[in-house]
Amino acid sequence: MTDFLEDGRLLFAGPCEFIFASAKSSDLPPLGPPEIAFAGRSNVGKSSLLNALTNRKTLARVSHTPGRTQQLNFFALGGQPGAERLRLVDMPGYGYAAVGKEKVASWGVLMHDYLRGRASLARAFVLIDGRRGVKPVDEEMFDLLDQSAVSYQIVLTKHDELKVSERAGVAAATLAALAKRPAAYPEIIFTSSQTGEGIPALRAAIAQLLAERNA
Repeated sequence: MTDFLEDGRLLFAGPCEFIFASAKSSDLPPLGPPEIAFAGRSNVGKSSLLNALTNRKTLARVSHTPGRTQQLNFFALGGQPGAERLRLVDMPGYGYAAVGKEKVASWGVLMHDYLRGRASLARAFVLIDGRRGVKPVDEEMFDLLDQSAVSYQIVLTKHDELKVSERAGVAAATLAALAKRPAAYPEIIFTSSQTGEGIPALRAAIAQLLAERNA
């Protein structure tokens, strides 16, 4: 991955613009360049991570209210819309959300349809709160990704909020939870949106994916 650190930096130094929002599977944009999806429990820090990743403060809306992202939000990265190298996809947070059960269920259908049928989806990054570890609702997302044969990688968030002595144990427990999962990529990235820890490594991982797909 170290070979792709500079590629990742350059990729995310380029333009990044919101291009599309889908509230149901029939509204998905036409297939285009490779897509990288970001999933995670509500309040895991997904919006903050996307903003840190793209060097922007307001690309993704940061809120203290769980469930604020209510659709699939698509962003064009590395070129103007229509000529972008990559699309980032911000998925609705799963788990607790301050909305009705019917809305939560509709998000589940949307995510399920997207993950099972999107040929351009290169990988899903599943964010796990490093302070909480893998929870049953995360395991449900892993199940969906395994069943959908979508490659996914775990990104642990809030690295700065753990004691140094706790970090290795959290990483080891997370890897153990993935050990027998067929679609899981066997490396994790520990990040902090506050300090920037792990952000270059995540950019490099995405740049490597692009290179592997000859994008």
